[in-house]
Amino acid sequence: MTMLSHFSLTGQTALVTGARRGIGAAMALALAEAGADIIGVSASMASDGDELGEQVRKLGRRFEGIACDLSDRKALMTLVEGLGERRIDILINNAGTIERAPAHEHSDALWDRVIDINLSAPFVLTREIGRHMVDRGSGKIIFTASLLSFQGGITVPGYAASKGGIAQLTKAFANEWAAHGVNVNAIAPGYIATDNTQALREDSDRSRDILARIPAGRWGSPDDFKGPVVFLASRASDYMHGTVMTVDGGWMGR
Repeated sequence: MTMLSHFSLTGQTALVTGARRGIGAAMALALAEAGADIIGVSASMASDGDELGEQVRKLGRRFEGIACDLSDRKALMTLVEGLGERRIDILINNAGTIERAPAHEHSDALWDRVIDINLSAPFVLTREIGRHMVDRGSGKIIFTASLLSFQGGITVPGYAASKGGIAQLTKAFANEWAAHGVNVNAIAPGYIATDNTQALREDSDRSRDILARIPAGRWGSPDDFKGPVVFLASRASDYMHGTVMTVDGGWMGR
């Protein structure tokens, strides 16, 4: 077996939430480039996956798009039931949202929406899909965490709480499932040029201060996650469990 073959995902199926754009779309495409068929889930995902689906099919891989509002528990369980006994080898819990408001103005509605999408939905999907991985003794589960898994942030208390929870959930699942051949890890993005950071990038003062702290000197790109996600989804990471891998241009080392 060659070293590169350790990164092959040929014959596997990956389910990626939040796959329609940004980091999720880049992750889904990377997994397909490594050989996996893709099930892409997003609130407004077309059944053919639009541009992402076309890119995946051009690689000779299959793509199935499923629209699901992850803030709706009933819709989430319908998604799970629709998967039935299908084998999912790789689960990427990437979907997320952010709501910005000072803590004293952060309403119950904002809090509930962020926690439901960012923390509760990944827990439910991992529990339901992961139980089949445990039964067969293999599987890879990757959460999208955040720098706010480690830091508190400003005016995003719900988001910070949800991403702190994701880091702990990663470890909790890993502690129970590592012995059953299931790897559970997380990737914590730094400041990435996506819709979630548009407000920060458009604020000249905040953008300047953020870039000044990043040793790499730039905002990250969704493509910066292609290598890390393939690594954690492949046999190359078989001895990694409960790790939160930062992809942040050096931010946390500063």
